[in-house]
Amino acid sequence: MAERLAAVPELSTTSFTVPSPPRGSYRDLIRSVGVSGGLVRPSPYSQSGHSGSSGNSTASSSYLSNSGISSRSASDATTDFGANELTVITHRMFSDGYIERMVQAFESGGDPSRELEKWLFELDVEWVLQVREGHGPRRQLQFLFQVQLPYKSASWLQELVGRWILAFIIILVSIEKVAFTVQDMPTVARFGKASISAMLVFVDAVIPVLKEGKLQAMLDMYACVSRASYYFTTLVGSPEAHSIFNEIDGLLEIRGNMLSEAISSTMEEVRTLMEDDDSWAIELPRGGGDVHRNTRCMVDYVVSMKKARASTLNSALSHDPVYLDGLIDDTMDYLKDLLLRKSELFLDPSLRYLFLLNNSYFVAQVVSGPSAECEKYMDSHLDVSWGNAVSSLYCKPKSIFGTTLLCCWKWDNTSSVAKFQSAFHKTYQAQRFWKVPDPQLRCALRKIITKRIVSAYRNYLEEHPEQQKYVIDGNSSPECFEKLLTELFEG
Repeated sequence: MAERLAAVPELSTTSFTVPSPPRGSYRDLIRSVGVSGGLVRPSPYSQSGHSGSSGNSTASSSYLSNSGISSRSASDATTDFGANELTVITHRMFSDGYIERMVQAFESGGDPSRELEKWLFELDVEWVLQVREGHGPRRQLQFLFQVQLPYKSASWLQELVGRWILAFIIILVSIEKVAFTVQDMPTVARFGKASISAMLVFVDAVIPVLKEGKLQAMLDMYACVSRASYYFTTLVGSPEAHSIFNEIDGLLEIRGNMLSEAISSTMEEVRTLMEDDDSWAIELPRGGGDVHRNTRCMVDYVVSMKKARASTLNSALSHDPVYLDGLIDDTMDYLKDLLLRKSELFLDPSLRYLFLLNNSYFVAQVVSGPSAECEKYMDSHLDVSWGNAVSSLYCKPKSIFGTTLLCCWKWDNTSSVAKFQSAFHKTYQAQRFWKVPDPQLRCALRKIITKRIVSAYRNYLEEHPEQQKYVIDGNSSPECFEKLLTELFEG
């Protein structure tokens, strides 16, 4: 934080003489910034359109579309809540002397609640003062929907949480900065506690609503609250101020625990939905081995948790980042087990291993890095798919793809070359329209099939020139088979 605010010049108390800006001017600036997944971005309020997640008929996909999560890469898992736009806005508020005037007015203006409302209005969150503890999720949802958003969309609740996050961040940075420019630290501490307490009521009220499929919003709030305690560990002052800052710390830790419990509960609900989703039995047999949308859903959850974890690395809360580490690991282990169990729905072992390969490769590419499981599933797919074609060339046990074949084609009058050709075309026709969506994996799989299958065929013909007579025309040559393999796995 010290480095982040290094560019903001120290202010003197003479800034109280600077004229106040027009009411709402900071509010307009804040509305020009948005937060998505903890990442500062251009606000949707200033855009003409908005693209949200598309829903569908099944329970799990509906849950995903309501989560506010969209696909991201692992490289997005770095977050800086206070960068760029927010730093500029906070700098201006200090340059104008606005923060110091608000602290002074809160302490000696006669009506602290009124001054607090003015302060939160400029931060675009005065509506948190109207949130009531103790109301059920339905009533809270009705109230929150009535909050006038400059831009309303299907993800309005996520956007509301985004407004809360922006205000919360500015409050934290403002308290830290004003603590170095105002000598009366207890006054700053009381102002900070009043501001943060008002903001945390929103957390209490919105958690039951967010649990209904709004994982991204919970993760955003969790990361923000978890980071907050780090701000106060750097502040020093009188015993009175220190005591108040400790009270703020306690309030933040309580909400951090509440949010972590809600996140864990939501992930348990996700697992239940995944288990009970009927689409597995319907879509897997006709899906051609493609990456299943439930796999994409779970990976999106994991990426979002990794991103939230990255933003809590400087947190002082005792359960960070270990809590999210454990939840991420548990989710990854569950996903691997889920895919293995659901793959048993395939009647064709070749398609089963292709499904496992596609899904495991997708998971590895997005969140976990290189995986030995991918190599295992690739070898298994090659063995059960093409093993018979290669074994038909030999009349004795032979090691193929690392597996010793204990039997071979029963001897008859059909040549080994004819048997190979028949087995090749049978496998090719069966797998011609199966799908490997990732271009790199598709290319790698074609190359390894060519290397192991066509090369074995070519070597056999070179070793047995008398079998060349069965290569009647170009349609059964090694070069022809190589060309056919380039058509596989397009879907």
